[in-house]
Formats: sequence, structure tokens, C-alpha cells
Amino acid sequence: MCGIFGLVIKANTNHSPSFIAKTLKTVAKVSLARGQDSSGMVFKQTSKEEFDLIKGDVPITTLIKNHEFTAILNKSIAQYKKGEEFQVIGHARLVTNGSQLKTENNQPVVKDGMVGIHNGIIVNDARLWKAIPDLKRDYEIDTEILLSLISKNMQHSALQTAIADAMNVIEGTVSCALLFDDRNEIALFTNNGSLYYILEKDFLLFASEEYFLKHVLKKQALNYQIHQVKAFEGVILNVNTFQLSSFNQKVKSKTDYTPALHPICQYHSIHLKGDFDTEVVIDPMEFINRSKEEHLYKLLENNLESINHLKRCTRCILPETFPFIVFDEKGVCNFCNNHHPKTHNLNFDELKKLVAPYKRKDGKADCIVPFSGGRDSTYSLHVVKYELGLNPIAFTYDWGMVTDLARRNIAKVCGKMGVENIVVSADIRWKRENIKKNIEAWLKHPNLGMVPLFMAGDKYFFHYCNVVKKQTGIDLNIWGANSLENTNFKTGFAGLNPQYVKKQIYSISAINKLRLLGFVTKNIINSPTYINQSVFDSLGSFAVRYIAPKKDYFHLFDYYRWNEQEVESLIKNEYNWEKAIDTESTWRIGDGTASLYNYIYYTVAGFTENDTFRSNQIREGMIDRETALAKANVENEVRYETLRWYLEIVGLQFEPVIKGINRIPKLYPLVNEP
Repeated sequence: MCGIFGLVIKANTNHSPSFIAKTLKTVAKVSLARGQDSSGMVFKQTSKEEFDLIKGDVPITTLIKNHEFTAILNKSIAQYKKGEEFQVIGHARLVTNGSQLKTENNQPVVKDGMVGIHNGIIVNDARLWKAIPDLKRDYEIDTEILLSLISKNMQHSALQTAIADAMNVIEGTVSCALLFDDRNEIALFTNNGSLYYILEKDFLLFASEEYFLKHVLKKQALNYQIHQVKAFEGVILNVNTFQLSSFNQKVKSKTDYTPALHPICQYHSIHLKGDFDTEVVIDPMEFINRSKEEHLYKLLENNLESINHLKRCTRCILPETFPFIVFDEKGVCNFCNNHHPKTHNLNFDELKKLVAPYKRKDGKADCIVPFSGGRDSTYSLHVVKYELGLNPIAFTYDWGMVTDLARRNIAKVCGKMGVENIVVSADIRWKRENIKKNIEAWLKHPNLGMVPLFMAGDKYFFHYCNVVKKQTGIDLNIWGANSLENTNFKTGFAGLNPQYVKKQIYSISAINKLRLLGFVTKNIINSPTYINQSVFDSLGSFAVRYIAPKKDYFHLFDYYRWNEQEVESLIKNEYNWEKAIDTESTWRIGDGTASLYNYIYYTVAGFTENDTFRSNQIREGMIDRETALAKANVENEVRYETLRWYLEIVGLQFEPVIKGINRIPKLYPLVNEP
């Protein structure tokens, strides 16, 4: 979820100041891809018994340009030239837990005689604080519980055992580096393998991703071996001797560990604040409650009675307002009549044969699984690892609409599986501003065919998946996209004729690509407010989704039968998956945008993607029509809490947006109206 990195150089060696500064700044800059919300570094200077800490709500690139950072770096290099070790650890943060507006919630975190940096999310921190009342909580950040547990365990155990015991009660993902007041060592440990290091005779360099270290080696023209701290393992470097010891987190260490002791150090902290407005990631479960906001909740329309009067297909549940729908003499729609069943002829053995050439025998990762944190990508990751026998890396693109709920579920799954999670973080503030501008433009000239523009920013998932493939040297990627999610209406409202047979769920014909581009262009010309900073982002999303070539990839559910009960049982019982507060459904709950666009479609057209999903299930013989209709009616209920959260974080007022949507002419008659 974040980028961590560090550099340690042995005392009385002869590295130049320029080498030290360039190495540190290079690994810091490349770590920016993991998070731009805040950053921090801490330098340890043993002889002066000091830690110099600098952190704040600024990107790492801004932090290293600050004169205070330069002064601390130069001070540390000067001490190194006098014969002292050079030690620094740093963090580039994507906010997941605790507001970055509060400096104490930014990393590195100082607690109980140690300084830590943490990549990942600990999801059971609140329960652990409650269960162990003698631990004192000072901050909001989840990392604090880990440091407190280790400190408590060290009162009666060796360091390796203290870390292992703490990790064994942690739920979520942890890749961590620790420096200590009273010992000249650095500890690196992880439960999902998102931690790599270079160790030579006189220096240690580590980072969250192997690619980050490859980048540094290339920039510095070095040729060193990169090692991985495997999932559920750790290493401790004695900075005096530069000897490295390893340990297993799941087995208590029997090593008699006697560290070199040093006096308690003092902390000199510098806290930076950016010159831009920052945002708090709001968890709707904590801050939003429909019963306390009745005046806003009552603004939402629910025209269920009118919608229930719509003519629907007698086989599926699609209504007459569905674009391009036609009913035959039996009342069956053209989508049912032209459907070609897919799930009856699936062949998982065929997929096993297809992926066999990609398997590696050296234990290194051999597959990328795009991982949104949704139910299908979770299930796919499980199947890829345990049934296909591959060694996957989970790839997540966080464009600003990934909810805290999704992030927690990602952490639970990757931590439990021991799977590395590479997160590429967009410039979230910019992405959210793009969404805001497009919604404002759309409200001036609303057109249902333009609604997908709100989600344009997430299509770079495809682009960055290819980037990660190149960075890791992994060709194979297996997606959890599900053909049952095929909607047709989103492009149908843009004037595109239905495409009944698709090679892949997201594929459209060449002529429809041109029609779609023409439709969007026409609407932009007719509504000039669409011409804003988001234009290039939107055009780029079209290119990476529909034009950029894709190879070496498969969709799991093109070969493996999707079963809703089986999927939900696995995510709940095996991974303790969290559900949303405002819906019983497990679909789309990690996508903040879904609550808005489904409200628009339901209010204006009388159906949502839930209707198309359940209709696709009917056609595949997975569910009967009566059950599908009942489920869709429940799932189409407005997700107020998530909708409020969504509009809040993109900077839009709830009341004018909802009233604007409600004013759009309905595609169906309202009952009890003339």
C-alpha cells in the first residue's frame, strides 16, 4: 500500500557523498509510485545518540527538495565521513489508516524505543488494542500496534521471537523495517514478500519492490544481486559487523540473541506541511450515518412502484427501458434470444495447459493477478495460487476510488496467502478533481451514455498492469473478470448496437470503437465544460482499454465455472472478508463510483447493472427469474453511506448533485402522475 526503503552503510568505509545522496534520492523517488499522500525519513546517528526525523503531508519528491532534508542528509554524511555508520529509512505513503493531516500519523512512526516504517494495512489493530489494555495508544495509525507488540514481547523474548509473536497475531499485510534506540541493528520482515534488499560487504539497500532496486542499480551502474525477504520471514542486520541473520515468523527462533547495546537516543523531529490542500480519507462506517442525516437521505428517489410497472422480458428481468431491447411474441428479449451459453463448456484443464509454460521452478513469481480487492479477483487469486500452482503477484491500481473497505480486504487476503501486492498509486488528488469536473459538466447536459466518463480514470489498470509486467519480467497475467458482468447498456446508451458475441468481456468491434469515440467527441463539443484538465486522462483511458494490445493474459472464468455461493463462502470463511455497511451484496462494494452511477441508472432508467448481472445468470441456468428479480430489487436500493462518501471525497455537495440527477426526465412514466 506504501513504499518503504532504506540505506545502511558500514562505518569506516569509503563511499562518496555523491554516491550516498544519489542512491538515497533515487530509491526515494521511484518509491513515489506506491503513494503520494505523505512521506518521511529518519536518520540514525549513533555517536550523537540522535534520530533526526523529517516527515509531513507532502510527496517524497517534495520532501527531498526541502532545505531541512538537505541539512539533515548533509549532517549524516558528515558523520559518516568521520567514521560513523550511515543509516536512514524512509516511507512514501498512500493514506489507508489515520489522517495524514495529523503529523503523528505519518511515517516513520516512533514508539517504545524504536522507529518503524510499514508497508501494508493491519486490519485488526482496534481489536488488539482492546484485547491488550496495558498497551498505550498514542496515534491513529495502524502501524503503532505492531511496534507496541514487539516492544512488549522484547521484555521477555529475543528480537526474532518478539517479532514473530507479534506477527502471528496481526491480521493484514506487513512489510516493515525497524531501527532501535538501544541496539545498532536494522530488522526487515514481511508476511507477503513485498520486501527486497541488496547486501554487500559494506552497505544494505532495501525497498518494497524488486524493480525499485533494479532502477537504482541501473542509475548507479552497479551489478549486485537482489534478494527477497520471503513471506513470513525476516532478517536482522548487525550494523557493527554487517552480519545478517534470518528468521521464520511462524516458528519461534531458538537463537540466543544478544544485541549490542547503546544508550537511549534523542529524537530531533521536523514536520513539514505542503503548500496545497490535503484530503482526509473518510471511512463511511465511522463518519456517515443515514439516520443522523435524514434531511439528505430523504432527497434520494426510489421509484420502485413505477419501476415495477415496467414491461420486462419473460425469461430474464431486463426492462423495456433497456437500450436496443426488443421483445418477441412470447415476450422474450433479443438479448436472451441471441445468447450463447458460456459456462456449460468450460475446461479448467485447458487453462492448466495454457499456463504450464509460464511456471517457474526457482520459486520466483511467475504470474500477475490484477487485484481490485473485489470478490472475483480475490477468488481468482486463490485459484491461481492453490489450484493452478502458480506463484502470483497481486497488482492493484489505486486511482482514488478504491474504498478503505477494499484496501482492508486486499490486506487480509495478501497477508493470509503470503502474496506480494504491488500497488501503483495515481495522483489521487488530480484524479478526484477530474471526476469532479466531469460530473459538473455532465449535470449541465446529462446523457446516460456519458456516465462511464466518471470511471475513465480507473481504466489505466490495463496500462499499469503492462508496466508491472515489464518491471517484474513476468509475462502471464490472469484476470478475474466475469462474463456475467457484461452490461451492454453502458455502451447502448451511447448508441452502440448490442454485440451478442464477444471474445472477451470488454471487447467491442472496430466500428463500435469509432462510434463510441464519435459519441463522446460530439458530447464534448456540445458541452464545452467537458474540455478541462481531465480530457487527456479520458482519451488515454479509451486508448489503454480498447486500442492498446494485450497478450499473455487469460480470464479465469472463461475456463472455471463461477459459483456465487462458492465464491462468497471462500471470501468469508477463508479470508474473513468484510462486507459493506450499506448493502447485503458483495459485488462492487470496493468501488466507490458504483454507488453513484447505479443511482443515476436506476433513477432515470429504472434498472442498474444488478439487473444485467442477474439476467446473465438466468441465461446461464444459475438462477431462476423470480429469485433474480427479488435479489435485484434488494441490490438496487441506494447505497447512501458510500454515495455520501464518494461525493465528499471528490469535492461535490450532496444536495445539488442528487437534485440534479432527480431532475433528469425519466425513461418510464411515474405512477399516480397525470
